[in-house]
Amino acid sequence: MMAVKHTLQRDVFLPCDERLIGLAHVTKAGRKKKSSFLCVAVSKEKPVQAQVYQVKKADKGELYKKKASWTLRSLKTVDGRDLEKETAEFDLHFEKIYKWVASSIPDKENFIACLWKLSQRYLIHKPEFVNVPEHLLQEISHVSDQSQAAQHEDEVVEDDYQALSSKEESDLELLMRDCHAAIGNAEAFSEQLSKQLSVLDGANIHSIMGSEDQVLSLMRLLDEGIQEATKIEEKLDAYDSVLQNVKDQMEVIKEKDMLIKIRNENHQSLLEELDKLVKSFDLEDKFVKALIDGDLSTPNGIYDCSVAAEALQKCVQADTHTGYGKMAAVVEQQKKFTNYTNCFARRLARHLNNAFISQGNGLIQSETLNRNPTDFRLSPHHSSHRDLTPYADLMSWLKNADPESFEKLAGVYTQNLSKLYEKDIAEFFECAKQRLLSKPERGKLSAGPTSSKLGGSSSSLARAGEGRGRSSSIQSIDSVSTSYHGSDQDLAQRQLFDQTLEKVLSELEPVCLAEQDFCVRFFHLTETGKDKGKEETVEEEGDIWMPRRTTNMTEEYFVENLGEGLFQRRPSHFIRTLNAEAGKMMAELFPKLEKELENFINFADKLDGFHSMYMLVRIGYHATTAHDSGSFLRTMFANCLLKTKWIFDRFVETQIQNIQESKVSKKTRCGIISFVHNFEQFANQAENIFRGSNRRSNLEKAYTELVRTIFDQIVRVANEHPKTPREVVMLENFHHMFAVLSQLKISCLDGERKEAKQIYQDNLHAYTTAYLGRPLEKLHTFFEGIQSRVASGVKEEEVGYALAFSKQELRKVIKEYPGKEVKKGLEHLYKKVEKHLCEEENLLQVVWVTMQDEFIKQYKQFDQLINKCYPDSKITLEFTITDILQYFSDIAQSH
Repeated sequence: MMAVKHTLQRDVFLPCDERLIGLAHVTKAGRKKKSSFLCVAVSKEKPVQAQVYQVKKADKGELYKKKASWTLRSLKTVDGRDLEKETAEFDLHFEKIYKWVASSIPDKENFIACLWKLSQRYLIHKPEFVNVPEHLLQEISHVSDQSQAAQHEDEVVEDDYQALSSKEESDLELLMRDCHAAIGNAEAFSEQLSKQLSVLDGANIHSIMGSEDQVLSLMRLLDEGIQEATKIEEKLDAYDSVLQNVKDQMEVIKEKDMLIKIRNENHQSLLEELDKLVKSFDLEDKFVKALIDGDLSTPNGIYDCSVAAEALQKCVQADTHTGYGKMAAVVEQQKKFTNYTNCFARRLARHLNNAFISQGNGLIQSETLNRNPTDFRLSPHHSSHRDLTPYADLMSWLKNADPESFEKLAGVYTQNLSKLYEKDIAEFFECAKQRLLSKPERGKLSAGPTSSKLGGSSSSLARAGEGRGRSSSIQSIDSVSTSYHGSDQDLAQRQLFDQTLEKVLSELEPVCLAEQDFCVRFFHLTETGKDKGKEETVEEEGDIWMPRRTTNMTEEYFVENLGEGLFQRRPSHFIRTLNAEAGKMMAELFPKLEKELENFINFADKLDGFHSMYMLVRIGYHATTAHDSGSFLRTMFANCLLKTKWIFDRFVETQIQNIQESKVSKKTRCGIISFVHNFEQFANQAENIFRGSNRRSNLEKAYTELVRTIFDQIVRVANEHPKTPREVVMLENFHHMFAVLSQLKISCLDGERKEAKQIYQDNLHAYTTAYLGRPLEKLHTFFEGIQSRVASGVKEEEVGYALAFSKQELRKVIKEYPGKEVKKGLEHLYKKVEKHLCEEENLLQVVWVTMQDEFIKQYKQFDQLINKCYPDSKITLEFTITDILQYFSDIAQSH
């Protein structure tokens, strides 16, 4: 271990100006194969710094290196692991806990003692030593004398020494064996060694002098070698001068060869560039012929002209050097290409102009001849698109070659086709209006193809109306004389409108999308992109999908209500957009489509306000499921959806206003108010219409407003009605509203449902308390007096000693209420309640049972006071609880 310590001090710590104090041969716990040394060293500089190192042998060679280091100051705890049992394991707690196993227990103890002594000497905040034997923790006396301190440090630090190698040790033993006096007489041994050294020096001198002739011979040989080397160098210089001439000639030859190679490369590049230039400006004769005389009316001729136009375009847009523009041949060829372009562009524009005009006129005539007045459909123009599609490539060429002619052709197309579309759409909507004005055939409506597309189909509404057997058309929720559902004729008319609206929207979609797709492909207007993800806060009509037209695209975004009049635009993520040219062209092709659809919406609203619900659902469905999110049709649907939402909101406001202005007859009892009775039918119809629709939020908002208005108006009618008590109006109507809301199970009205139940229960209790009153009035008065005396401090068993509350007075009061009189009073009360309550709501028995419970409660109270205040008197009322139950039962059965 001392040899290892010396090696570590020399190779590892001495170069760093450090002194090794102590070490231990250790391995990490659980890793027996990888050994290392834990060393404690101090610096030679002042102030002294103590460090703990982990030193390992390098992978190659016998060198050692430091692997890890910690300051002694950072040592928190030294754990010997077990105080009672000797073990080589110990832990050092720095920022982390390091577990070690020493090679032997003495190594462990020596290392821990060294740590303790150094910490006592150099540290103010000393680490904690746990599970360490006390004999290792020896106190160090602090002395001021320098010599004593140095002496004490020498005890801790062992002196350095130079160990003998094995060869030196064997030579020393041999020498001492030859001289027997070495150990006994050191001076004689030293003298003998000196004599031997002198003899060896003399022998060395004689050997040197004896080899003088050999040295002279060696010197002569060296001189001869130098002369021979000089001759060889002279010959080599002569050879270099000869080779220098050859070198110069070779360099001249190399330079000439390089110039020839550069010239050949330049010639080859020039030929390639000229060949490229010739090919770029070479237009074949067949292409020239097709451009000048090609037939634009046949498919083969159109194909030949398309290929020729593409070849001409490549020649015009050839990628050549700008300097070629000064060449006369290039200038002449470019002029020729310009003439070909202008001539073919004029010829193509003239032909397409005539084709557009003839297409428009021909379609108008054919539609006029073939149109059936009863045919309720919008004719597509597939034949026109099919005839014009072969010219799409030529239109692309014309757009690049002659933009002005291209714009004029687009204008001619939209001008001719817009007249046809305007006429078709006007007749189509007129047919739809006439269809709404006609009387529907109910037997045919349920089999319509559109009745099952949405959850709120009209057929289900018609069946609901027939089941209730109500009649008469109504327009508001407060109608007294008619049902909210309307008559069978009204339901059939609404079913017809639902089918007609779906037919209108379904016919518009394929026609508009087909025309848009054709324009995009034929006039090359499409662009595909993504939204930029930009959000913008605006004040808008909220919570629907809306398109925004910008200078170069149409974006689709969602408007989220943030409250306080603010809405947040949130663009969707992958949007197929159309540029401004496509939007403009579609608007020119269908200039009056949106207006016609809005007129149809207004017309339907004037026929029946309930149509707004159908329109909101249908148009909302088509606005969100249109085939192309950036289409002209979807933009129009979104705008009409805003219009429809406004109409629906106005319809709801009208219903609310009619409810608020409703009047109830004051000559008869109130019963269930008409708008309360009709709300159930309104909700059933609305639920069928909006089932499965994404416009549910609009209906829920209308529900909330209507129910809150109904609640307020029930209170108003209850306060104003002269014939019916307020509590009766409240409990009957709120009971009906609670039953309706429980049956509908509309989640947004859960709060109103609970409120209706609470108001109904409160008014039931109030009515029972008010009209049952105190049927045993004298008994009430007598026992109130008793309760007041008890409250003043008189004991209950002493109340009977007062003259006014004696047993005789109690018996006198009880005799005034025999069973017959009590039953007679209850019969009179039943008749009064029967007059107040209506038969439709069937609450008479509920109220009668509640009064029975209240009466029994009063009876029990009287009986309890008698038992407490007159114990052992055997005084009881002349009727029992069983009699009371029998009275109430007999009265209820007799009526």
